[in-house]
Amino acid sequence: MDRRGEWFVPAYGPERFRLAVGLLFLPYTGMVLGFTIIGSLLAPAIHWDRVAAIVAIYFLALGIGAHALDALGSREAKPWGDAFSRAQLWTVAIATVVAAYAIGIWYMVRYTPLLWLIAIPEGFFLLAYNLEWFGGRFHRDSWFALSWGALPVLAGYILQTNAVSASALLMALAMGLLSLVEIKASRPYKALKRTRAAEGAQLATLEAILKSVSIAVLALAAAMLAWRVWG
Repeated sequence: MDRRGEWFVPAYGPERFRLAVGLLFLPYTGMVLGFTIIGSLLAPAIHWDRVAAIVAIYFLALGIGAHALDALGSREAKPWGDAFSRAQLWTVAIATVVAAYAIGIWYMVRYTPLLWLIAIPEGFFLLAYNLEWFGGRFHRDSWFALSWGALPVLAGYILQTNAVSASALLMALAMGLLSLVEIKASRPYKALKRTRAAEGAQLATLEAILKSVSIAVLALAAAMLAWRVWG
């Protein structure tokens, strides 16, 4: 499936730049970063350097690394055509994932060892989901909701507190369910795009759902940020 015509791919600029931005899947990456911020801001006291750290970690590992791996592991036709070679995708994936874990390990060794409980499964899902290991067994909606929705919330909270709370678990559940809505809309959306039924009413409805969910998560994160900064 050629994803050059997706709504999140810029319509203007050099093609390689447009596809590089598209590879980041910015609305969905933004959701994940929003989840980490939401989890962080549930903490009683905020360490702002750790908020920045968890955003950087997930942007590098999931926003860039996971999407590069997804392009490598896709069972469909190359989603970005010949814009990126396999060597380039592997180089980007390895560099960004290593950088993300370097940041995370520094904090886990010094302040938050409990974060290992998130870092290890997230590393597994990063590879198993995107490279479709084990016959694609982990490339499923439920695992997506856990690894891209619930765990980022807990990662943000744990990096602040080195603890888990009932509020963090409930928020993780809520954001996991929102991620489930996103992926449940995304799969039929991609299927319709594959048939080139680009003007269909169902396609427009699914695209509206995807846009609304991603914007809602970002708005919630912004609202919580405003509340913690200005009260």
